[in-house]
Amino acid sequence: MVVARQTGGQLVIIDRLREMVRLGEGVDANGQLDPKVAARALASLERFGHRLAHMRARSVRVVGTSALRRIRNRRAFLEKARIAIGHPIDVISGREEARLIYAGVAQTLPRSTERRLVIDIGGGSTEAIIGRGLEPIEMESLKMGCVTMSNEYFDDGKISMGRFERARLAAAQEIEPIRIAYRKRGWTTVAGSSGTIRAMYEALAEIDPRCTSITREGLETLIERFVAAGHVSRLPFASIGVDRRPVIAGGLAILAEIVAQLGIRRMQVADGAMREGVLYDLFGRLTTGDARDTTVRSMQSRYHVDAEHASRVEATAVALWRQLAPAKRNDNPPADLCLRWAARLHEIGLDVAHSGYHRHGAYLLENADMPGFARDEQKILARLVRCHRRKLELEGLADLAPPWDRLAERLILVLRLAVLLHRNRGAERPPRISLSARGRVVTARFRLRSLRRHPLTEADLASEQRLLKASGLTLRIAFR
Repeated sequence: MVVARQTGGQLVIIDRLREMVRLGEGVDANGQLDPKVAARALASLERFGHRLAHMRARSVRVVGTSALRRIRNRRAFLEKARIAIGHPIDVISGREEARLIYAGVAQTLPRSTERRLVIDIGGGSTEAIIGRGLEPIEMESLKMGCVTMSNEYFDDGKISMGRFERARLAAAQEIEPIRIAYRKRGWTTVAGSSGTIRAMYEALAEIDPRCTSITREGLETLIERFVAAGHVSRLPFASIGVDRRPVIAGGLAILAEIVAQLGIRRMQVADGAMREGVLYDLFGRLTTGDARDTTVRSMQSRYHVDAEHASRVEATAVALWRQLAPAKRNDNPPADLCLRWAARLHEIGLDVAHSGYHRHGAYLLENADMPGFARDEQKILARLVRCHRRKLELEGLADLAPPWDRLAERLILVLRLAVLLHRNRGAERPPRISLSARGRVVTARFRLRSLRRHPLTEADLASEQRLLKASGLTLRIAFR
């Protein structure tokens, strides 16, 4: 956990907390989470939650990475975790993890226009990013980490050269798909982030106090020392703590092979990592700009969305939602923000095919790489777009993460009505509408004279009543 204060438009780190939980070692090949490991993680989150409560932090974001991506049925655990820490948890994709890692490293290194390579070895994944300045250019998340590699090849703590060779061969297989492209793109400097890489640098400094960076030769020397020790419990390095020893051999195998395969000559160790990246990303949402807005604009451009029409639908949808939403909500992110994004992107499927374009759009939103978005945010966007027209498919809404499981149905209804009211796609203002809801009954009130000036809208509303009724919802049309 990283805590910062905003001072003079800058972030000042005031506290860092870290506990080694190794959640990934509790996830088996079938995606089942070991109850003991789950309890260990929840206890840690509860301690963090107490610290956050006393700090009275104004803005908090909690992020889950590779281990939570691997859990097959993670909703029950995420709900317990949310209660423990007092905040919802965003499970992010590997590429989003890579983007945040690069942001954390770039923000804590001297500003430079040179192209740099950033490597981060986590528990269940390894990220490799090429970027310039604050912007990533190439991002990849490889499915190997210090926990998973150690569990596979060093599970009993024994170390041998044969085990290292097998682990390095597995790492080389993961690196192979990106090796040529990355070496062709090239870089000037290399930075390593996270505790695993720092621990190896500090071990090298124990061997040679003059050491200033990680090199291929240095890593080969480390491997020799590890093999000579024969077991993780006998490693002769004070810098490798007891909590890290069970997973360090797998991390060393990964780093040694990355350095060899990518031809890295020298790697510096960065102070920043993903935690700092999340922090700066959160700061950006509150000040300079939200990466999610940038992503939405990019997708509108890529899929040739009619931006003027989308903007009109957005304005109407937000106005309707404000009539339904409780006066004081603290959803994260705000529900009206997700509604805005869905309105802007509801027609992206048209670039694939007109027939069933709402289904095409939903598929794109659920499966695309969307920088800044958590997986649950992409899921709710996909559901809103999937259900904004034609037959209403509400199955599975209860499986969405909170708060979307209870908000999704009404958000869908609001988006459907906004799209319906702008069916003619013109700049003419739609008939005025006042919206209220009670349970699964929504009442739309119009001025009779105003609605009669839009006979096609009146017909569309009658069709909408029939579609909603088939899904157990009631739309009442009233006049004032």
